Amino acid sequence: MEISNITIRKMSSEGRMKAIVSVTFDDDFVVHDIKVIEGTNGYFIAMPSRKTQDGEFKDIVHPINSGFREVLSTAVLDKYWEAVEQAEAEMAAPEFEEDEEEESEDDEEEESEDDEEEELEEDDEEDIDEE
Repeated sequence: MEISNITIRKMSSEGRMKAIVSVTFDDDFVVHDIKVIEGTNGYFIAMPSRKTQDGEFKDIVHPINSGFREVLSTAVLDKYWEAVEQAEAEMAAPEFEEDEEEESEDDEEEESEDDEEEELEEDDEEDIDEE
């Protein structure tokens, strides 16, 4: 079974649950609501589960063997960390873009002022020529 797609549907920096993920297998089967959890020994994934009548949580779907669990966990956590890095880069980028926009607006204002001065000079020259 191949993992064809991993989608980070929701991310949070608050609390222990850091993300909710959907994983598509063989482009044919999708599992929603896999959670990325920050535990005391590091990050791990929790499979979708439901609460039983006696208050326990039971996985609805889960890997049958530890080998595939490790493959799935590694793939989901790798995708999570990529998304975290991208979010951090995007948070840093707007400051730079705002600075560029301000500089661009300043440049446009200067160009506009220069254009107005040139027009005034041309008008003055025309007035002199007419005299």
